[in-house]
Amino acid sequence: MPSPGARRLRTLSLPVLVWRGFWRRCPQCGSGGCFATWFKLRERCPRCNFALQREEGFWIGGIGMNTVVTFGLVGISLLVSFVVTWEDRRGVAVFVPAFAVALIVPLAFFGSSLSLWSAIHLAMTPVQPEDEVDPAWLSPAKKR
Repeated sequence: MPSPGARRLRTLSLPVLVWRGFWRRCPQCGSGGCFATWFKLRERCPRCNFALQREEGFWIGGIGMNTVVTFGLVGISLLVSFVVTWEDRRGVAVFVPAFAVALIVPLAFFGSSLSLWSAIHLAMTPVQPEDEVDPAWLSPAKKR
């Protein structure tokens, strides 16, 4: 019979990590509560003690991801608005949705971009012993 904690352990595949990162969860254990406020990420996960900011300058990747997503969605909104209003040829109908996207998306996606970048970083650089993660939350292949 497996131990009660064994059900919680999952293999940390890239889809699992991306899913957890997008929903602002700890990439290691999947716990919520990694954010003190909407914009402020805690230093460590309250459940597994995973360091969410693993090195100096770590959040440049998250901010870059937020920028790319925002520019992509602004471009899509410009294209869709332009195609929909082709006959009218009115600039207001094209640029107002683009400005709204440019204002809302960076604020709404900021936390997700940080936790998503943390998850991608975990996929590239697995947990090391010096990371001081609670061993109960390491995936079965990573236990030592």
